Amino acid sequence: MKIAVLAGGYSPEREVSLSSGAMITNALMEQGHEVCLVDSYLGIPDGIEIRFVSLKDGETFTGHIGKSAPDLEQLKRIGSNRRILGSRVIEACMQAETVFLALHGGAGENGQIQAVLDGYGIPYTGTGYEGCFKAMDKHLAKLLMRDANIPTPDWRLYEKGTNTEPFKIPCVVKPCGCGSSIGVSIVETDDQWIKAVETAFTCEAAILAEAKISGREFSVGILGGTALPVIEIIPKCGFYDYENKYQPGKTEEICPASLSAKEAGYLADLALRVHKTLGLGYYSRVDFMMAEDGSIYCLEANTLPGMTPYSLLPQEAAAAGISYNELCDTIVKHGKGV
Repeated sequence: MKIAVLAGGYSPEREVSLSSGAMITNALMEQGHEVCLVDSYLGIPDGIEIRFVSLKDGETFTGHIGKSAPDLEQLKRIGSNRRILGSRVIEACMQAETVFLALHGGAGENGQIQAVLDGYGIPYTGTGYEGCFKAMDKHLAKLLMRDANIPTPDWRLYEKGTNTEPFKIPCVVKPCGCGSSIGVSIVETDDQWIKAVETAFTCEAAILAEAKISGREFSVGILGGTALPVIEIIPKCGFYDYENKYQPGKTEEICPASLSAKEAGYLADLALRVHKTLGLGYYSRVDFMMAEDGSIYCLEANTLPGMTPYSLLPQEAAAAGISYNELCDTIVKHGKGV
């Protein structure tokens, strides 16, 4: 197949996406596909050929993730672009048989780019725009989970310019629509509240304060209507923040997680319920906390889980006997409209 891989984008998760995109591109070429890797925000300059490369061309792709999120203001100066898609991105997508969305956060995961591709009749991987919108808006997703009797930590929505009276402490303060733990703070004392709120508001105009659940952290991938083995996440220091997610050696990940069959089965069933409640596509990843008393709480769902060397979904797939290349190949072959 001829496949356009969209990565990068205008998002704090840009470097994560570029790393995912590079690995996906290499894997798809190794599976015999012709691939064009495109930065969805910077696009393809006029005069530059739109090239679909294969393994015989001898090219490989790499990505780098820094310890902190990239400077988007600097990116804006480079790109000089206020559109969600850069120059000639749609042209590259229309030359492909399908689009592999390797985007994380921003327009790539909130449904905007999916809606644009739908408008052009271009097939793509992952979830459609409606499911993306529901999952990316943490407040809306939690409302839907609560209505479906899916346990999720208590929370409160705050909007910039309104009353930010402290939520019950300890709590977790986070932007309403960001991923990769960007803008997230753990608030243990009253003195930490104001700084946490200010940090989250630098990312978005709507934020959540969520009751802190102390205990064990887990994630469950969904692939083709089946739950993958549960993975446990154990940061060596602090919480599972941006640095601990993407820098080698910062977090221990155990898959399959050390759980009883009953506990693992319950997490798998709950992940499938979340996936269905939010109307997600062929694959997703759902994150959970297990409190010290054994209670399970769903934190959020990810419609385009990371595909970097340290990402959770590929590790879960490997535990199920699915190689990274096979994972990418099956995702692209089960894309929307393929």
